[in-house]
Amino acid sequence: MKVLSIKEPYASLIKEKKKLIETRSWKTSYRGELYIHASKSKVVCDERNLLSLLSITNFRFGFILCKCKLIDCIYMTEEYVEDMKKNHPQEYLCGEYKVGRYAWVLDEIEPLEKPIKAKGALGIWNYYTEKEIFSLLKEIQYGWIDKNHEKHFHIKPNFDKEYFLQTPREMMKTKIGVCWDQVELERFYLTPNEWNTKTFYIIAYGKEKCYTHTFLTFEKNGNFYWFEHAWEKFAGIFKYGTLDSLLKDIKEKFLHFEVPEEVEVLDFKIFEYEKPTFHISANEFMKYCEKGKENILEN
Repeated sequence: MKVLSIKEPYASLIKEKKKLIETRSWKTSYRGELYIHASKSKVVCDERNLLSLLSITNFRFGFILCKCKLIDCIYMTEEYVEDMKKNHPQEYLCGEYKVGRYAWVLDEIEPLEKPIKAKGALGIWNYYTEKEIFSLLKEIQYGWIDKNHEKHFHIKPNFDKEYFLQTPREMMKTKIGVCWDQVELERFYLTPNEWNTKTFYIIAYGKEKCYTHTFLTFEKNGNFYWFEHAWEKFAGIFKYGTLDSLLKDIKEKFLHFEVPEEVEVLDFKIFEYEKPTFHISANEFMKYCEKGKENILEN
């Protein structure tokens, strides 16, 4: 769902249908359904005439308040500004009307029964539930892109030298990526949500080879979720009571299903890492993750 973040009291004015036009310095070609999000900024205009239009002023900062339809985007001419000032005084009061700006016309405004908590973003952004994000990822295949932009569906000897970490937008076009790439796409989709996302890199050290995996978790309503798409055997969204129990479960599954029985595991570690630099090589990515915060599981 497309979303527009707006400062208060303007978001609430739209929710209460006291403001039907959002004024912006930029135009948009988008038309269709739109969520209105009250931005987290708590700097509220103290214009008494504006606040008097509202039934309540108990603002819910950082929440999606209502849905509507964006039906038009009008360039403000001198005539348009004068007409709004003369014939639509309330709407004029609720916006910034100047020649050269744009009037985003809203219709079919419906307040949400349960406002949705979200961080928000600049411009028109997308809000997805976890199930919607998982559905979006179904079009992504497991594999990688080399420096010549050729697709590979298996890890080959040249992987270390030819692999590079794609950006989320690149992945949306190539439709292919290993777990390292896919986690960054998941991070991109989940970032606007207020769900405390974390990303982890697990590595089992063998005598001759290391076995690795990356995955994303998020916290919602006091529970912890493992969001997994790249690891096909366990593709899905899994709920846990604690982060520790989540990590223990993934560790057990990884050692059992991904590390061959004949391999002696010399060491096993889990690192929490932040968003990496894109276009780095496989070796650079692994070194970066191993500089992250090591997570020591409780016994």
